[in-house]
Order: sequence, then C-alpha cells, then structure tokens
Amino acid sequence: QVQLVESGGGLVQAGGSLRLSCAASGRTFSSYAMGWFRQAPGKEREFVSAIDWSGDSTYYAYYAGSAKGRFTISRDKAKNTVYLQMNSLKPEDTAVYYCAATSHSRRDYYGEPTKYDYWGQGTQVTVSS
Repeated sequence: QVQLVESGGGLVQAGGSLRLSCAASGRTFSSYAMGWFRQAPGKEREFVSAIDWSGDSTYYAYYAGSAKGRFTISRDKAKNTVYLQMNSLKPEDTAVYYCAATSHSRRDYYGEPTKYDYWGQGTQVTVSS
C-alpha cells in the first residue's frame, strides 16, 4: 500500500508560479513511477507529467504538451517526495492536481489514469487572469 499526500496548491495570478509536492509513504517509493494529473470542472482527468528512474541518480521525465517548457517534475528520494514546479501559469491550468503512483514500467502507460495504482486526494490550483 502507498499513501500519497499532495500540497502546495493555491491561488496565483497568471504568469506566476507554484510548486506542488507529493509525499509518499508505505511501500518502497522507488518501486513506482510517479505521475501528476489534473482535472478541471466538467473535464476528464488529464496527464500532466511523470517521472521514473533507474538506480539512485538517473531519472526520466515526461510531459504533456501543455506542460512542456513550463513545468518541471523532480523527486527527492530521501524525502520520498515528488515535486511539480509550475511556472508561467495560465488560467487554463486551473484544476485539481493529483499525484499518482504506478507499478507499470511501460512509458506509454504513463499518460493513462487507469494504469495508476494509488492516488492522492488532490490539491486545488487556481490561476486568475
């Protein structure tokens, strides 16, 4: 079992930045790839970014087109925490952001919410124009 707790959401003006955190506990953190998704009202949950790793220091980051160049995913192995640094925020980034963990190692699965085993409760991000 893995427990995920997101934090760092809030209200920010367009062009601003936020850093989301996802603290993991339970089973071995390094056994899972981690993803960030978001869901706006009336819309489906959509992939934002994912990270996996090989060994202790090599990691690989993946981004949706909407996030590429503006968002950065990272992890702190010692803290069992994954981060999503979001810069140049836009009103269309407004959503509830979820952290998730998947035991799948196929990278073509990372964008599919159904491939994730554990989810956090979500944190609200609101970007005002």
